[in-house]
Amino acid sequence: MNTSMYQSKAFKAYLCGFFLSLLLTLFAWFIVWRHVSSGHVVYSHLFIRISIVACAVIQMLIQFVFFLHLGREKKPRWNLHVLLAAIGVIIILVLGSIWIMDNLNYNMMNITPSQADSAF
Repeated sequence: MNTSMYQSKAFKAYLCGFFLSLLLTLFAWFIVWRHVSSGHVVYSHLFIRISIVACAVIQMLIQFVFFLHLGREKKPRWNLHVLLAAIGVIIILVLGSIWIMDNLNYNMMNITPSQADSAF
């Protein structure tokens, strides 16, 4: 009976985390969809950026609590080390991608169509 109760609680926690994550994903999609379908009139670009980042951070915290069970262990030190390492990798990937895209944008801005055709 006790394990059944624990499994039921765990299932409810997973289900709650799933639906909260799904809700935040749909909220971010709706904001962008509404902005694009209105011809970029309804929401400002700054509002969209802030909303998407806020949804991403909230969803990250939800996934840490509901799926990774951070903060529920007696000794969460190892989880914290893994979390910090993962955050480091994510920062490197995101900043590296932004750097590469900015570099490509800078290098491709002054190319004429005839130069682009001769490159391929």
